[in-house]
This record gives sequence, structure tokens and C-alpha cells, in this order.
Amino acid sequence: MPGDSKILKTAIEIVLRAGEMQMIHFGRDVQISKKGIIDLVTQVDIEIEQMARKTIGERFPTHAVLAEELPDSLSSEAKSSGYCWIFDPIDGTVNYAHGLPIFCSSLAIEVDGRVEIGVVYDPTREELFVAQRGSGASLNGTPLLVSSTSILLDSILCTGFPYDVHDMGDDMINLFGSFVKRARAVRRLGSAALDLCYVAAGRLDGFWEQRLQAWDIAAGALLVEEAGGCVTDLGGEDLNIRTGDVLAANYPLHSQMCEVIRSFLANNLPNKTN
Repeated sequence: MPGDSKILKTAIEIVLRAGEMQMIHFGRDVQISKKGIIDLVTQVDIEIEQMARKTIGERFPTHAVLAEELPDSLSSEAKSSGYCWIFDPIDGTVNYAHGLPIFCSSLAIEVDGRVEIGVVYDPTREELFVAQRGSGASLNGTPLLVSSTSILLDSILCTGFPYDVHDMGDDMINLFGSFVKRARAVRRLGSAALDLCYVAAGRLDGFWEQRLQAWDIAAGALLVEEAGGCVTDLGGEDLNIRTGDVLAANYPLHSQMCEVIRSFLANNLPNKTN
């Protein structure tokens, strides 16, 4: 990837600066607005995204930006470079707004439709996760490797629920129950980017979630892949970060998790007859 050193350094600089901005306001009064019934945005989200867009715009003026809070102001002509920065200023905003220290900033660089760099920073633990396609993944400079757990009953899994869960929740909750019955434990942390990082680090054995956005998935998915894991959609097909469904685990568990999902869907199809 041309200029990857400058791009990687800029990506790391942005997430570290984002972490500083998050911690300045964390645990204090922050301005909070609602984007949906339970979907929050804080003024800190906005300020961090503005900082990132300004930095990227000054250094890479022809690159596109896809981020959670603000529209991309670049013209279609300016996006012809094939580079797109995919950014979540605070992944885990609800946690952040409630003073729960499980949140991060997540940034991925996509080139011609493929994610080539992913960086995630958790400022409460001062943990910087970095991945470059073909070069592995690391945590604070130490190489990462997914877990070696090979039996679902021995695994600790993680998931999340979308902001429209009040309308769409029954199937998701029932699928959650299917995994609870088969795994050692299932967690719900509230930050998909960190969930994926923890799979890459071997802290979690597997993760699945539906109806996510590209900025939730892009960086963390690359981290899992570069740490030796498997990342697909829920059906086991190639991951498309813009469709929102993701399944990540080491290879032995990935196939077992796919089977749980297939079995659940087969037994919960609309108008199923006995």
C-alpha cells in the first residue's frame, strides 16, 4: 500500500488523541443527545470526529472518510484515490455516557474496497491494538494470537444487540440463549470493536453480532484475521463490513458457532411446519 507508513502513523496518532479527549471528559458531565430511543451521541463523539476529519483532510485531501456522526463532505471526484478511512470516535458510547470504562476509538483504512490497516485504542487500559494486512496484529507491540480453545463447551463468547433491539429482539435473544446452553459463558460488553480485539487477543474465544455498522467492524475484523482467526458473516460467507453481520473466532470454534446458528435458523423459520 503506497505511503502506508505515513497512513499507519496518522491512524495511530488519531486514535491516541481520541483517547486523550475521551478521558478528559470521562466520568464528568457531558452533553448527551439521542439519535434513537436508546442510541446516544455525546459532544465528545462529535469533537473527536471533527479532529479526525481535520487531520485526515490536511494530510490526505483526496481520501474519503466514513464515520459515525458527521457526513462526508468530499465530492465524488475527490474520492477517486480508492482510500477510505472508517472511523468510530467512541465505540461504546452508551458505556461512556454512563461512566462505564468499556469503550474505545476504532479506525480502519480501506483501499479499493479492502481493509488494509486497523487500529483500536482503549484509553482506560492504555491498550493499542494494531493490524496491517499480511503483517500480523499486535497489542502495545506484542504479537496477538487467537485462542486455542477447540470445544464450544469450554469457550467464553461475546455478543451485542442493535439499537432497534426493542423491535427486533426475540430472535436475537433466542439465539443468545442457544449459545448460553452450549458455551461456558456468554458476555455482552457493549463495544463491538473491543469484542473483536479481545477475540484477536485470545481473551474471548468467539464473537457474533447482527446489524452493526462498518465503523464497528472494520478495524477489529482485520485484527482477528491477522491474529490467525476466522471472520465471516453469520452464515459463514465472506464478510462484508457494510452488511452488518459478523462472526469471529478461531477456526475450530468458528465452524461450531456456524452450526449453532444454522441449527437455530432451521428451527425458527417463519411458517415452519412439523
